[in-house]
Amino acid sequence: MSEELPQALQEIAADFAALSTQDRLQLLLEFSEGLPELPTRYTDHPELLEPVPECQSPIFVIAEVTGSGADAEVKIFFSAPPEAPTTRGFAGILNEGLADLTAQQVLDVSMDLPQRLSLGEAVSPLRLNGMGGMLTRIKRQVREKAEL
Repeated sequence: MSEELPQALQEIAADFAALSTQDRLQLLLEFSEGLPELPTRYTDHPELLEPVPECQSPIFVIAEVTGSGADAEVKIFFSAPPEAPTTRGFAGILNEGLADLTAQQVLDVSMDLPQRLSLGEAVSPLRLNGMGGMLTRIKRQVREKAEL
């Protein structure tokens, strides 16, 4: 049996599963458009963000962790170019789906999340691997910063 996803990610996965392939692409675009702007503290210091080389587009991520241990508060920020809607969409899904989770909840997110979004027919496996790369980096940063 596969691992459970946090509530927000379960709802996102269910939303994608309920749609046709074309509508899934539209929803991915909506997540792309909903990705929040990077805070000034990172736009002024982009070197603080970690690149995600698995992505076909230049994307960078940073996890902020307040506190330590399993209950540490996590916030995720992405830098993704507007001309890369698929990559931005994946970042938007992670941004929304990981919001308000603790360090342990982020670490418990199943690594098969990209496959659970029912996007296999809509985007290439290489692009899905990019989302997996984002999640891998987020988890590593959270693990290190929360000291888990």
